[in-house]
Amino acid sequence: MKLDSKHNIFLIGIGGIGMSGLAKYFVKKNKNVFGYDREISIISNDLIKMGAEIDYDLENIEMKYNFLSKDNTIVIYTSAISSDHILLSYFQENDFSIYKRADILEYISKKSKCIAIAGTHGKTTTTSILAHILKSADISFTAFVGGIMENYNSNFIYNGEEYILVEADEFDKSFLKLNPDFACVTSLDIDHLDIYKNKEGLHEAFDSFVNNMKSDGLLISHENLHFNTPKYGEKIESDFRITNIKYKKGLSIFDFEYNGLNIKNIKLPLTGFHNVLNATAAIALALEIRVHKNEIIDALNNFTGIKRRFSYQIDNKNIIYIDDYAHHPEEINNVFDSLKNIYPNDKLLVVFQPHLYSRTRDLVNEFAQSLSQFDAVILLEIYPAREIAIEGVSSSWLLEKIKCDNKMISMKSDISNYIKKIGYKVNITLGAGDIAKEVEHIKKDLEYAI
Repeated sequence: MKLDSKHNIFLIGIGGIGMSGLAKYFVKKNKNVFGYDREISIISNDLIKMGAEIDYDLENIEMKYNFLSKDNTIVIYTSAISSDHILLSYFQENDFSIYKRADILEYISKKSKCIAIAGTHGKTTTTSILAHILKSADISFTAFVGGIMENYNSNFIYNGEEYILVEADEFDKSFLKLNPDFACVTSLDIDHLDIYKNKEGLHEAFDSFVNNMKSDGLLISHENLHFNTPKYGEKIESDFRITNIKYKKGLSIFDFEYNGLNIKNIKLPLTGFHNVLNATAAIALALEIRVHKNEIIDALNNFTGIKRRFSYQIDNKNIIYIDDYAHHPEEINNVFDSLKNIYPNDKLLVVFQPHLYSRTRDLVNEFAQSLSQFDAVILLEIYPAREIAIEGVSSSWLLEKIKCDNKMISMKSDISNYIKKIGYKVNITLGAGDIAKEVEHIKKDLEYAI
């Protein structure tokens, strides 16, 4: 791959969370960055401010892009782009150098010491916390994160290139392209069965990821996983152990033990046991990278979180409105547990947008069980993303399985009205689809109603 000698980078789907990180990297490397996306977003507007050129329609492709030389241009796309996409077809027909995002990350990561955070859940938060620790300690590194870090209002940090920190995505097996020096596996729950077909296929992929570690590298994993690695968690036999966990509103406090090191009263401005675990993994890796414990403690104290990860939109005596990215049953369970820790005596309303027909089909009973914990459930129609509809799979089907007296299907435009009608103090929106676009509207409607 002659990436360094190419001056033009074209990204199909440039506004996506993964692709935009790459785009920012190439802007930092003084490349001419171009791209296409279906719609304008905060992310794409930020890229334009940085110097990228972005197009939002597919008209007159040949005329618009004939200035790009195939000898001086790299085209990048993801698995979310269909094989017959008109732009991808144009570049293929004109013999451009075309690579998947995973191939580019592989190339970039081989130029530095690679830190990879994998897992079906928790990898974005873990990556973000570790990125913040490394930045606070002024370590030479570049980070590609699958969410917007509140501290930096970005999914990308460039602070040198001694280390490359990447969120290792299992969705399209792209994490198998990596050969990490340091790595973590946070979790291994059933997901992406449209890719892996069954539990065994998913486990085999993670086994391959573990086997791809460099021979002198360090891999850690959650204490409940089967990998033969140093473990982190709360069990007495775990190598990186957390103890004395306490929760306050918006804050987790805990102790950390490792190999004779005992750090007491670590303050993390995130709530929930799952976030304490994420922080523990980040602490463990930071220590192995030789970040001093005091720098780690200071960084954790001022970590402000990730957008759409238990993000408070309204927080007053009359109403609580929180938004979260949770789109898997285990993630919903984590959110529910956090809410119950903070608001043990309040009724809880959830608005959930299922993400993907295949995930809904494969995990419908698990979704129903997770959502049945809430006192009121509002379902939106399934967000299809890259998929076409599957016969018999719908939000109505899921709703039937939910054991809750106060449940309904809603259009996005009616969410606020239903929340106001039900009248609970604590309300949360969940999902990985376009429900994110409704958050600001819901917030304004509920604030107006107070």
